[in-house]
Amino acid sequence: MDFENIAENAAINQRIAEAAAAMTDTTVTRTIVGAAAPRYFNKPVAEAMQRNIEQVGLPEWTADEQTFAKAVQNLVSSKPDGLNLQHAALSAPASPPRSGGSDDIGDVSWVVPTVTLYYPSNIPNIPSHHWASAIAMATPIAHKGIVAGAKVTAMTAVDLLTRPGLVQQADRYFKDVQLKAQQYVPLIGKDDKPQVRMNRETMERFRPEMRKYYYDAKKYDTYLEQLGVKFPGLVKPAPPKE
Repeated sequence: MDFENIAENAAINQRIAEAAAAMTDTTVTRTIVGAAAPRYFNKPVAEAMQRNIEQVGLPEWTADEQTFAKAVQNLVSSKPDGLNLQHAALSAPASPPRSGGSDDIGDVSWVVPTVTLYYPSNIPNIPSHHWASAIAMATPIAHKGIVAGAKVTAMTAVDLLTRPGLVQQADRYFKDVQLKAQQYVPLIGKDDKPQVRMNRETMERFRPEMRKYYYDAKKYDTYLEQLGVKFPGLVKPAPPKE
């Protein structure tokens, strides 16, 4: 990605718009809704994190957890493989690049050596932004996955704090490899504001209904208990007797 060329083209387009507006005695304004740089992660830190992933390993899934995962996969007509039994190997970036998360991690990765960790807190082979990818969060699957991910994160942090050589390798890779051909130029300026208004009306409309389902940790040990769901809960419960 040529940051400087994109930023220069944006500035040129803005000047053209302002000149056209001046010719007609009008004004023009612009609002940046969002921008995201491609992710570029740090190889030495990723290799260190991968070693920690291999040391921690995947959680030990119970038969109920596997049954639940396969049932959800079947419901969305996906491959019923259940929960992963082997962690993924470290591999080169996909080509062409795949879309990342809806955040600014790409921009962060051009400012400081960065890696991300995908931990096993969800069911594989299911669509994103879908009810099927949300329900695991209320189950032991998510808790086990988060604990495993937290261990790997902590171990990698210890590596960075106790191994000066790793920090030096990460810095060299960042400066001599990543930034060798191009420098980062932010696409969002200091005067651009976050577009928090975009979903305000929707959130205000649905928030009262959402509050009914907020988890009350003071009253319930788990969210499933609060919902009255017995895990894995694959059979639809009978309606209450009148």
